[in-house]
Amino acid sequence: MGTLCVVGGITGFVRTKSIPSLVAGVGVGVLYLYSADSIRKGTANGLEAALGASALLLLSSLPRASKGPVPAVLTVTSAASAYYYGKTVLALRS
Repeated sequence: MGTLCVVGGITGFVRTKSIPSLVAGVGVGVLYLYSADSIRKGTANGLEAALGASALLLLSSLPRASKGPVPAVLTVTSAASAYYYGKTVLALRS
C-alpha cells in the first residue's frame, strides 16, 4: 500500500500538477511504509500507524469514490485495509 500510494501521488502530480495529490499520496505512502517497517521489526505502534494511514486514505478518497475508477479503487482498498488493521488492533487489545 505504501509504494502504491507514493507512486499514485507522484502520478497524480505529473498528470494534473496537483500538489495536494503529491503531498497526500507521498505522505500516506510514507506512513504505510513506516508502519510496515515497524510491524516487521516488532516495534510499538506499527499496526496503529497502518490503521491511521488507512483511515486517512479512506477519508480522503470517499468523497470522490464515484468520480472514476482510481478514487473508487482507493476507497475500496483503504476500507479493506482499515477493516483488517482495525480488527487486528482490537484482537491484540482484547
